[in-house]
Amino acid sequence: MAQRITIALAGNPNSGKTTIFNNLTGARQHVGNWPGVTVEKKEGSLRFKDYEIKVVDLPGTYSLTVYSLDEVVARNFVVEERPDVVVDIVDASNLERNLYLTTQFMELGVRLVIALNMSDRAEESGHKIDIKKLSELLGVPVIPTIGYKNRGMDELLQAIVDVADGRSMAGKISLEYGEELEEEIRKLAQLIEKNEALARRYPAKWLALKLLEGDEEVIKTIKGEAPAITDGQVILDQLRKSSGHLKGIFDDEVETIIVDRRYGFINGIYKRAVSRPAIERLSASDKIDSIVLNRALGIPIFLFLMWLMFKFTFTLSEVPMGWVETGQEWLGDMCGSFFLEGSAFQSLVVEGIIGGVGSVITFVPIIFLLFFCMAILEDSGYMARAAFVMDRFMHKIGLHGRSFIPMILGLGCNIPGIMACRTIEQERDRLTTILVNPFMSCGARLPVYALLIGAFFPEKGGTVLYSIYILGIAMAIIMAKIFRKYLFPGPTAPFVMELPPYRMPTFKGVIIHMWERGVLYLKKAGTVILAGCVLVWFLGNFPWNPEYSKDYDRLKQEAMSDLASGLIMKEAMDETIANLENEQAREKMEKSYLGRLGRIIEPVVKPLGFDWKIGVGLFGGFIAKEIVVGTLGTLYAVGEADDGAAPLREQIQKDRWPNGKKVFTPLVAFTMMVFTLLYMPCVAAIGVIYRETNSWKGPLFAAGYTTALAWIVSFIVYQGGKLIGLG
Repeated sequence: MAQRITIALAGNPNSGKTTIFNNLTGARQHVGNWPGVTVEKKEGSLRFKDYEIKVVDLPGTYSLTVYSLDEVVARNFVVEERPDVVVDIVDASNLERNLYLTTQFMELGVRLVIALNMSDRAEESGHKIDIKKLSELLGVPVIPTIGYKNRGMDELLQAIVDVADGRSMAGKISLEYGEELEEEIRKLAQLIEKNEALARRYPAKWLALKLLEGDEEVIKTIKGEAPAITDGQVILDQLRKSSGHLKGIFDDEVETIIVDRRYGFINGIYKRAVSRPAIERLSASDKIDSIVLNRALGIPIFLFLMWLMFKFTFTLSEVPMGWVETGQEWLGDMCGSFFLEGSAFQSLVVEGIIGGVGSVITFVPIIFLLFFCMAILEDSGYMARAAFVMDRFMHKIGLHGRSFIPMILGLGCNIPGIMACRTIEQERDRLTTILVNPFMSCGARLPVYALLIGAFFPEKGGTVLYSIYILGIAMAIIMAKIFRKYLFPGPTAPFVMELPPYRMPTFKGVIIHMWERGVLYLKKAGTVILAGCVLVWFLGNFPWNPEYSKDYDRLKQEAMSDLASGLIMKEAMDETIANLENEQAREKMEKSYLGRLGRIIEPVVKPLGFDWKIGVGLFGGFIAKEIVVGTLGTLYAVGEADDGAAPLREQIQKDRWPNGKKVFTPLVAFTMMVFTLLYMPCVAAIGVIYRETNSWKGPLFAAGYTTALAWIVSFIVYQGGKLIGLG
């Protein structure tokens, strides 16, 4: 029977932790949330020799002293769940900074293995690391790895199982903090050891250090448990005495003294284990950054890369989207033949499910290609540069530089973008970023854009798509400026960001990242969107067989009689019957529950150039933006009797108002894209805003102001377009 081991992957952001996690687990991973919080939790598994290894990917963190929710999650897992081995991923090219986290794991006394990642980068810069010496000085196994080349993984796994089984050193070295500090640590540790409630959960010396550092979470724990444990208040009293004593001796904050001791330990190790060139030469990353981060060229390069991404995405997706459309038509015809012609069940399957969900699935290729491109930009290290380039501009509009990262994440999905705002320390910066994040055009809106661009802007698809995304960014900037001036006034906090070295993205890593995001879209199609389309079909078909204002069957028979009598040609008869069937379908739809809802909505959206079908489609988008396309697919499958199996793009091109004018024109299509971009976030995003702000004021305000703004901007676009002759 295989022995089970649980390991935790930890490390600084941009240390290559995710790449190593993907290398180890491959497709055997899943994503959820940590219990009680909305921070993403990634787990995977693998088999190595006679071991079944569970891998938990902790959020990236620089320290185990708690400043953010990510650090709370990482520390609590290591301290409370006690994994068999902690694997600290250390960036060899930034060794001194990365070893700070290592020292804290050593203080915690965990069984530790160090993966010295990107060791090739260190060698390229002329830094020679003595792996054996580094391992001896730290007292833990040090395994050189090159994550993006999948090197060193077997050696790393062997070290992990050796440490787990006690066959290898793991934590033989302890840090010393000087006589005065060690004495106060000892006093606190002795009191902690007397309290079973604390001693069972935490190493005494580590807890004493955290108390002296002023760690608020640890102090809250002591205060919360003080009534239930022996001498709890005595610990807090001793903490005040020790802190005052040390501050009097060193004339500095105790936390600063502890940090200095750690860096002194790290500096000593670095000097003994690492040799550096006499003259530091510029790395390849530095040379690229001299262009990419240039004040004059940085933003134009960013905008050009964004345009290139959308151009590539839309152009390359056209052919596979055509394949999916063809498959949808074939599936509709095949499934329709199994059921009684004209029956409610045939209508549900062909029009409701295949017509609705199929219309959404059509755009899977463009969704996956966009995520593929974004994964390349992220894994290469460029996205961090984009945030750096935008920092000065963000400050000018009153946003924190860190706000750009959640906004970029919002291009994939607004939900992780909103959740990422918790890394922004100042509340006014955080709330502003949360409220403008929905303007970042998420992947859920992409099917709407792809549908309308494919139908009305096929030759300029990439440029039109790019313009929509840029409009979203522009609206976020404008509203952020307004919010920071009137709702959340105050100074903007400074922003310091680490720039990771450029890396060549691995095909495996990019595919995994693309799949993680894209599969959420497929899951929506099979759940939320399916339910929405079935609901739309029901509302659009019932009451079943309503009474009509005309006897359509009699009129069709008359047309056939006229053909038999030689009064009309066959082409004229076919046209007459087709018009009658469409008129009948339209009347049926207008008398349905959905038609009644549409008549309520239409006066509100008509000034934007929209008819009731578009209004109903947008109304469904409150649940999920993909449902806009699914709803239109269902409506047109139900509403166009002669054309129900045709691709949705073709159907919307032919749709007309009762007066004969086309419903959709290029101007209406662009206006609809603008409205889709700007109006209310989906229900899931509203829920996340509530969770992040802990109040209904935030989500309700976000829903109201975005929808009002969407109507105003769309009105300006449509009516302005008509004035200059575009309508």
